[in-house]
Amino acid sequence: MSSQIASERVELSVDGDDVDIHYRTGGSGPPLVFLHGIGLDAASVSWRHALPALAGDRTVYAPDLPGHGESDKPDRAYTTPYYLAAVKAFLDAIDVDEPAIAGLSMGGALALGHALDGGSVERLVLVNSYGLGGDAYWRTAASGLFQTPLLGNMVWQGVSTSKPAIRTGLRSMGATEPPGELVDDVDSVVDRRTVRAMRRWQRSEFLTSGFRTNYADRLGELTAPTLLIHGDEDPLFPPSWSRRAASKLPNSRLELVENCGHCPPRERPEWFNETVRSFCAGT
Repeated sequence: MSSQIASERVELSVDGDDVDIHYRTGGSGPPLVFLHGIGLDAASVSWRHALPALAGDRTVYAPDLPGHGESDKPDRAYTTPYYLAAVKAFLDAIDVDEPAIAGLSMGGALALGHALDGGSVERLVLVNSYGLGGDAYWRTAASGLFQTPLLGNMVWQGVSTSKPAIRTGLRSMGATEPPGELVDDVDSVVDRRTVRAMRRWQRSEFLTSGFRTNYADRLGELTAPTLLIHGDEDPLFPPSWSRRAASKLPNSRLELVENCGHCPPRERPEWFNETVRSFCAGT
Protein backbone atom coordinates (compact mmCIF):
# COMPACT_ATOMS: atom_id res chain seq x y z
CA MET A 1 0.00 0.00 0.00
CA SER A 2 1.38 3.41 -0.99
CA SER A 3 1.12 6.58 1.09
CA GLN A 4 0.99 10.17 -0.06
CA ILE A 5 4.28 12.04 -0.09
CA ALA A 6 4.45 15.82 0.37
CA SER A 7 7.08 18.41 -0.54
CA GLU A 8 8.48 20.58 2.24
CA ARG A 9 11.29 23.10 2.64
CA VAL A 10 13.66 24.01 5.44
CA GLU A 11 16.39 26.64 5.77
CA LEU A 12 19.76 25.34 6.98
CA SER A 13 23.06 26.89 7.94
CA VAL A 14 25.82 24.75 6.45
CA ASP A 15 29.50 25.63 6.61
CA GLY A 16 28.66 29.24 7.40
CA ASP A 17 26.17 29.70 4.55
CA ASP A 18 22.38 29.60 4.50
CA VAL A 19 20.92 27.03 2.11
CA ASP A 20 17.28 26.33 1.36
CA ILE A 21 16.60 22.59 1.26
CA HIS A 22 13.67 20.86 -0.42
CA TYR A 23 12.67 17.48 0.96
CA ARG A 24 9.95 14.91 0.49
CA THR A 25 8.19 13.40 3.47
CA GLY A 26 5.15 11.39 4.50
CA GLY A 27 3.88 8.48 6.52
CA SER A 28 3.96 7.80 10.23
CA GLY A 29 6.06 5.79 12.63
CA PRO A 30 9.80 5.73 13.35
CA PRO A 31 11.91 7.96 11.06
CA LEU A 32 13.59 6.61 7.94
CA VAL A 33 15.84 9.07 6.09
CA PHE A 34 16.87 8.53 2.47
CA LEU A 35 20.08 10.04 1.04
CA HIS A 36 20.56 10.05 -2.75
CA GLY A 37 23.76 9.95 -4.77
CA ILE A 38 25.77 12.67 -6.51
CA GLY A 39 24.97 14.18 -9.89
CA LEU A 40 22.23 12.49 -11.92
CA ASP A 41 20.10 12.05 -8.83
CA ALA A 42 17.70 13.65 -6.35
CA ALA A 43 15.07 12.55 -3.84
CA SER A 44 12.53 12.08 -6.62
CA VAL A 45 14.91 9.98 -8.71
CA SER A 46 16.39 7.22 -6.54
CA TRP A 47 13.53 7.17 -4.06
CA ARG A 48 10.50 7.72 -6.34
CA HIS A 49 9.06 4.26 -5.56
CA ALA A 50 10.58 3.68 -2.12
CA LEU A 51 9.07 6.72 -0.39
CA PRO A 52 5.35 5.98 -0.90
CA ALA A 53 5.88 2.25 -0.41
CA LEU A 54 7.74 2.54 2.90
CA ALA A 55 5.72 5.44 4.30
CA GLY A 56 3.13 2.86 5.34
CA ASP A 57 5.47 1.73 8.13
CA ARG A 58 7.76 4.72 8.72
CA THR A 59 7.86 8.48 8.61
CA VAL A 60 10.06 8.95 5.58
CA TYR A 61 12.27 11.93 4.78
CA ALA A 62 14.29 12.40 1.59
CA PRO A 63 16.17 15.69 1.12
CA ASP A 64 17.49 17.02 -2.14
CA LEU A 65 21.09 17.56 -1.07
CA PRO A 66 22.58 21.00 -1.85
CA GLY A 67 23.29 21.32 -5.56
CA HIS A 68 20.51 18.87 -6.44
CA GLY A 69 16.83 18.75 -7.25
CA GLU A 70 14.77 21.66 -5.92
CA SER A 71 17.27 22.65 -3.22
CA ASP A 72 19.63 25.62 -3.46
CA LYS A 73 22.64 25.12 -5.71
CA PRO A 74 25.22 27.62 -4.46
CA ASP A 75 28.42 28.35 -6.35
CA ARG A 76 30.82 26.82 -3.82
CA ALA A 77 33.07 23.84 -3.12
CA TYR A 78 31.19 20.56 -2.82
CA THR A 79 32.97 17.97 -0.68
CA THR A 80 32.00 14.99 1.43
CA PRO A 81 32.55 16.98 4.68
CA TYR A 82 30.21 19.68 3.33
CA TYR A 83 27.51 17.11 2.59
CA LEU A 84 28.00 15.48 5.99
CA ALA A 85 27.46 18.88 7.60
CA ALA A 86 24.32 19.32 5.49
CA VAL A 87 22.94 15.95 6.62
CA LYS A 88 23.54 16.78 10.28
CA ALA A 89 21.96 20.23 9.89
CA PHE A 90 18.96 18.70 8.13
CA LEU A 91 18.36 16.12 10.87
CA ASP A 92 18.66 18.83 13.52
CA ALA A 93 16.27 21.12 11.65
CA ILE A 94 13.54 18.50 11.30
CA ASP A 95 14.14 17.38 14.90
CA VAL A 96 14.86 13.75 14.03
CA ASP A 97 17.06 11.83 16.43
CA GLU A 98 18.33 8.27 15.87
CA PRO A 99 16.70 7.60 12.49
CA ALA A 100 17.18 4.64 10.24
CA ILE A 101 19.18 5.95 7.26
CA ALA A 102 19.26 4.52 3.76
CA GLY A 103 21.94 5.84 1.42
CA LEU A 104 22.68 5.14 -2.25
CA SER A 105 26.16 5.60 -3.72
CA MET A 106 27.53 8.86 -2.24
CA GLY A 107 24.49 8.85 0.06
CA GLY A 108 25.74 5.57 1.50
CA ALA A 109 29.05 7.19 2.38
CA LEU A 110 27.13 10.04 4.03
CA ALA A 111 25.09 7.57 6.09
CA LEU A 112 28.29 5.81 7.13
CA GLY A 113 30.14 9.02 7.85
CA HIS A 114 27.27 10.40 9.92
CA ALA A 115 27.20 7.26 12.08
CA LEU A 116 31.00 7.13 12.44
CA ASP A 117 31.10 10.83 13.38
CA GLY A 118 28.89 10.04 16.38
CA GLY A 119 25.44 10.56 14.90
CA SER A 120 22.82 8.31 16.47
CA VAL A 121 21.28 5.87 14.01
CA GLU A 122 18.76 3.10 14.55
CA ARG A 123 19.97 1.10 11.54
CA LEU A 124 21.67 1.61 8.18
CA VAL A 125 20.81 0.54 4.64
CA LEU A 126 23.84 0.94 2.36
CA VAL A 127 22.98 0.62 -1.33
CA ASN A 128 25.88 0.26 -3.81
CA SER A 129 27.65 2.44 -1.31
CA TYR A 130 30.61 4.71 -1.90
CA GLY A 131 33.09 4.87 0.98
CA LEU A 132 33.66 1.10 1.27
CA GLY A 133 36.83 0.90 -0.83
CA GLY A 134 39.90 2.84 -1.81
CA ASP A 135 39.93 2.46 -5.58
CA ALA A 136 38.16 1.20 -8.71
CA TYR A 137 39.42 0.29 -12.18
CA TRP A 138 38.18 3.54 -13.75
CA ARG A 139 39.47 5.94 -11.08
CA THR A 140 42.88 6.65 -12.65
CA ALA A 141 41.35 7.96 -15.86
CA ALA A 142 38.58 9.79 -14.02
CA SER A 143 40.87 11.55 -11.57
CA GLY A 144 42.99 12.90 -14.40
CA LEU A 145 39.89 14.04 -16.27
CA PHE A 146 38.29 15.82 -13.32
CA GLN A 147 41.52 17.55 -12.37
CA THR A 148 41.58 19.03 -15.90
CA PRO A 149 38.71 21.55 -16.13
CA LEU A 150 38.70 21.82 -19.94
CA LEU A 151 38.39 18.05 -20.43
CA GLY A 152 35.80 17.80 -17.69
CA ASN A 153 33.72 20.51 -19.32
CA MET A 154 33.88 18.71 -22.65
CA VAL A 155 32.59 15.49 -21.06
CA TRP A 156 29.73 17.03 -19.08
CA GLN A 157 28.66 20.00 -21.20
CA GLY A 158 25.65 18.19 -22.70
CA VAL A 159 24.42 16.29 -19.66
CA SER A 160 22.13 18.93 -18.20
CA THR A 161 20.30 19.80 -21.41
CA SER A 162 20.25 16.63 -23.49
CA LYS A 163 18.03 13.63 -22.86
CA PRO A 164 20.21 11.44 -25.10
CA ALA A 165 23.23 12.36 -22.96
CA ILE A 166 21.29 11.57 -19.79
CA ARG A 167 20.22 8.24 -21.25
CA THR A 168 23.85 7.46 -22.12
CA GLY A 169 24.94 8.32 -18.57
CA LEU A 170 22.23 6.15 -17.05
CA ARG A 171 22.98 3.32 -19.48
CA SER A 172 26.59 3.31 -18.26
CA MET A 173 25.40 2.75 -14.67
CA GLY A 174 22.69 0.12 -15.15
CA ALA A 175 22.48 -3.51 -16.20
CA THR A 176 19.66 -2.88 -18.68
CA GLU A 177 18.39 -0.07 -20.91
CA PRO A 178 17.09 2.77 -18.67
CA PRO A 179 13.30 3.19 -18.93
CA GLY A 180 11.91 6.43 -20.30
CA GLU A 181 10.37 7.29 -16.93
CA LEU A 182 13.80 7.29 -15.29
CA VAL A 183 15.31 9.43 -18.06
CA ASP A 184 12.43 11.91 -17.64
CA ASP A 185 12.88 11.96 -13.85
CA VAL A 186 16.56 12.81 -14.16
CA ASP A 187 15.92 15.38 -16.89
CA SER A 188 13.39 17.14 -14.65
CA VAL A 189 15.85 17.74 -11.80
CA VAL A 190 19.34 18.02 -13.30
CA ASP A 191 20.67 21.30 -14.66
CA ARG A 192 24.08 22.85 -15.25
CA ARG A 193 24.41 23.82 -11.58
CA THR A 194 23.88 20.18 -10.62
CA VAL A 195 26.61 19.15 -13.03
CA ARG A 196 28.84 21.83 -11.49
CA ALA A 197 28.25 20.42 -7.99
CA MET A 198 28.93 16.89 -9.23
CA ARG A 199 32.18 17.81 -10.94
CA ARG A 200 33.44 19.75 -7.91
CA TRP A 201 32.69 16.83 -5.61
CA GLN A 202 34.36 14.41 -8.01
CA ARG A 203 37.41 16.67 -8.26
CA SER A 204 37.64 16.60 -4.47
CA GLU A 205 37.16 12.82 -4.16
CA PHE A 206 38.87 11.22 -7.16
CA LEU A 207 42.55 11.67 -6.35
CA THR A 208 45.58 10.38 -8.23
CA SER A 209 46.22 8.03 -5.29
CA GLY A 210 42.65 6.72 -4.97
CA PHE A 211 39.35 7.80 -3.44
CA ARG A 212 39.51 10.38 -0.69
CA THR A 213 36.66 8.87 1.36
CA ASN A 214 37.18 5.27 2.45
CA TYR A 215 35.66 3.98 5.70
CA ALA A 216 36.64 0.33 5.15
CA ASP A 217 39.05 0.26 8.09
CA ARG A 218 36.51 1.78 10.49
CA LEU A 219 33.54 -0.51 9.89
CA GLY A 220 34.21 -2.45 13.08
CA GLU A 221 33.25 0.69 15.02
CA LEU A 222 29.63 0.46 13.89
CA THR A 223 27.12 -1.31 16.10
CA ALA A 224 23.86 -0.43 14.35
CA PRO A 225 22.22 -3.22 12.32
CA THR A 226 23.29 -2.72 8.70
CA LEU A 227 21.80 -4.00 5.46
CA LEU A 228 24.15 -3.95 2.47
CA ILE A 229 22.48 -4.08 -0.96
CA HIS A 230 24.58 -4.20 -4.10
CA GLY A 231 23.78 -4.81 -7.75
CA ASP A 232 26.03 -7.60 -9.01
CA GLU A 233 26.65 -5.74 -12.29
CA ASP A 234 27.42 -2.33 -10.78
CA PRO A 235 30.05 -0.79 -13.09
CA LEU A 236 31.00 1.95 -10.61
CA PHE A 237 31.64 0.35 -7.22
CA PRO A 238 32.44 -3.39 -7.20
CA PRO A 239 30.20 -5.79 -5.26
CA SER A 240 33.36 -7.00 -3.52
CA TRP A 241 33.22 -3.77 -1.49
CA SER A 242 29.92 -4.78 0.07
CA ARG A 243 31.03 -8.40 0.51
CA ARG A 244 34.11 -7.25 2.42
CA ALA A 245 32.09 -4.74 4.45
CA ALA A 246 29.65 -7.47 5.49
CA SER A 247 32.56 -9.48 6.86
CA LYS A 248 33.77 -6.51 8.92
CA LEU A 249 30.46 -5.16 10.21
CA PRO A 250 29.52 -6.87 13.48
CA ASN A 251 25.77 -6.80 12.80
CA SER A 252 25.14 -6.93 9.06
CA ARG A 253 23.26 -8.64 6.26
CA LEU A 254 24.28 -8.71 2.61
CA GLU A 255 21.97 -8.85 -0.42
CA LEU A 256 23.55 -9.11 -3.88
CA VAL A 257 21.02 -8.35 -6.62
CA GLU A 258 21.36 -10.34 -9.83
CA ASN A 259 21.37 -8.57 -13.20
CA CYS A 260 21.29 -5.18 -11.47
CA GLY A 261 23.53 -2.15 -11.84
CA HIS A 262 24.09 0.90 -9.69
CA CYS A 263 20.51 1.77 -8.67
CA PRO A 264 18.55 -1.16 -7.18
CA PRO A 265 15.73 1.13 -5.91
CA ARG A 266 14.86 1.92 -9.54
CA GLU A 267 16.02 -1.27 -11.25
CA ARG A 268 14.31 -3.64 -8.74
CA PRO A 269 11.81 -1.41 -6.91
CA GLU A 270 9.37 -4.01 -5.60
CA TRP A 271 12.13 -6.29 -4.33
CA PHE A 272 14.02 -3.34 -2.86
CA ASN A 273 11.02 -1.92 -1.01
CA GLU A 274 10.03 -5.27 0.50
CA THR A 275 13.62 -6.04 1.52
CA VAL A 276 14.06 -2.68 3.25
CA ARG A 277 10.61 -2.94 4.88
CA SER A 278 11.48 -6.33 6.33
CA PHE A 279 14.88 -5.17 7.54
CA CYS A 280 13.47 -2.05 9.18
CA ALA A 281 10.87 -4.19 10.93
CA GLY A 282 13.66 -6.33 12.35
CA THR A 283 12.63 -9.46 10.46
